Amino acid sequence: MTVFVLRLGHRKKRDKRVTTHVCLAARALGAGGVILSGEKDESVMESVKRTVKKWGGNFSLEYDGNWRAVIKDAKRKGFAIVHLTMYGEGLLDAIPQLKAKRKLLVVVGAGKVPGELYSIADFNVSVTNQPHSEVAALAVFLHALFDGRELNKRFPGALVRIVPQKKGKVVLRLRKRAEEN
Repeated sequence: MTVFVLRLGHRKKRDKRVTTHVCLAARALGAGGVILSGEKDESVMESVKRTVKKWGGNFSLEYDGNWRAVIKDAKRKGFAIVHLTMYGEGLLDAIPQLKAKRKLLVVVGAGKVPGELYSIADFNVSVTNQPHSEVAALAVFLHALFDGRELNKRFPGALVRIVPQKKGKVVLRLRKRAEEN
């Protein structure tokens, strides 16, 4: 399954940290990339690109100021549009239909999203009907979508990797090993 995330309405001064965390959660939990929309923010883009370079994986990050065109293009390419909102149908009810799709564009808003998004989206899905973080919503959504398999995902091309431990920290520096051989 192919999943991309559209971060809608990024505001440079207000959303820098949360947008970065949306991108990091998307990458770590199985999305193939994020398209940022709203105000262009090179610092967020560079921060996420540095993470991908160090921690590996095939994750794309791009900017497009025209979110409507992004959605229209995604629909043309066969993507189902999933809008994460606290006003949508329940996640557990929507997941079986979403798993049947091969390509998803998951829309995560910053601030108030335009009302027309609710009619443009193929699915309006709520993780909970209570106020919550868009980062948490995306993480829970991806976890449910991938049945937890994303937790064991490997990231090709990584320069470092953490080895799970009950106590202590073990960090493998993969680049050094490649250079030593």
